[in-house]
Amino acid sequence: MSASQKIVVGVDGSPSSIQALEWAIGQAALIQSTLAGASIEAVTAWHFPNSYGTPLPDSGDYPATAAETLDKAIATARNARTGPGEAEVEITTYVGEGPAGEILLDRAQHARLMVVGNRGHSGIGEALLGSVSQYLVHHAPCPVVVIRDGAA
Repeated sequence: MSASQKIVVGVDGSPSSIQALEWAIGQAALIQSTLAGASIEAVTAWHFPNSYGTPLPDSGDYPATAAETLDKAIATARNARTGPGEAEVEITTYVGEGPAGEILLDRAQHARLMVVGNRGHSGIGEALLGSVSQYLVHHAPCPVVVIRDGAA
């Protein structure tokens, strides 16, 4: 597979990240119909003591919880997509420890496209929490598509 055909998708288990994954599956199928080798890399990040999208378990097995969240999101997105070629889209996974924006930037170094969801923090929440999607739009080495919750 050519790295230039890879679509990196940030997934945290939120509805907008699942919608981003659904959208990316459709795009990968379109690319595959004209160019061989399109694939998706679904990426999630965990950062102690914070997690993105899912409460962390008391057991402290954060990587396993992040991987489980990612697997569930992929299953949900696959079930929602039934168009031509979409079943054949290869999806690999990556679970990283660290800030989500940094992990996603690293994974997108040779990607054709990056897709992320936006949970729509507003006002003070956006100013205090920052925005992974905004960070990626400004720093990504490839085009970034931001899917707003409910807009897919």
